Amino acid sequence: MKRFCILSLALVLLSLCGCRHEGDELKVISFNIRYNGWGDIDGENRWANRRDAVVRMIREEQPAAMGLQEALIDQLQYLDSCLPQYRRIGVGRDDGREGGEFMAVYYDTARLELTGSDTWWLSDSAEVPSYGWDAACRRTVTRAAFRDRRSGRCFDYFNTHLDHVGQTARAESARMVAALVDGHCFDKPAIVGGDMNSTIDDTIFHSLYAAGLQDARTLTDSTSHAITYNAFGQNEGKVIDHFFVRDMKVLRFRTLDDDYGVPYISDHYPIEVTISI
Repeated sequence: MKRFCILSLALVLLSLCGCRHEGDELKVISFNIRYNGWGDIDGENRWANRRDAVVRMIREEQPAAMGLQEALIDQLQYLDSCLPQYRRIGVGRDDGREGGEFMAVYYDTARLELTGSDTWWLSDSAEVPSYGWDAACRRTVTRAAFRDRRSGRCFDYFNTHLDHVGQTARAESARMVAALVDGHCFDKPAIVGGDMNSTIDDTIFHSLYAAGLQDARTLTDSTSHAITYNAFGQNEGKVIDHFFVRDMKVLRFRTLDDDYGVPYISDHYPIEVTISI
């Protein structure tokens, strides 16, 4: 009887140790914010008409981390002024400072501690502003290394935007991101997110799978396969924004297509993953 009680107690303790606490959950958002310019300047979808709805979305969702694509410096400065609890990293892709679009990563300083960061150009000259392969634009990936202040666990977040024209560039960029994950995250979990300009059946993602990354949408029953590129309602849209994870449990995957005060907060819907490390 005594042996049975000891065994029962041990099983209970093991069960408690393996439990996931709700406070350990982390929300991460990836969002192509749509740059401020060109044909949007005078139209109903211009940044001035969308920006308050973007802030509302962020305040409602309260992500621990958020990766933006296509953000220009004036857009980032506006978000900085509205979201004082967040800090950001990343550089402009055109000059490595403030020129051109950013792969910015915002993080909630009360929840996450930034322990390191990098930006690379997706090219054969990764350390300097450059075009890669057949890409139409300079493309970058920003890495943020975090420690969760609640659990003490560490992970890396890679935010990127693959080229919209060059198929070779997309494939080589995905291969480069996979190598960066392997090189920096051999001993800790990783999450890769962004506008990939490819549907999930594209062979470019094979290199990510080979690096142990998995499509986050497939790892939870609470998931969404709704379109992410909405083109401001000008076409049927498609699913080209993705999260990939390694050594993380995915609890929920959402496409944030709710009403935040305007018909479209961007020509992409944000995607959100809730994870446990």
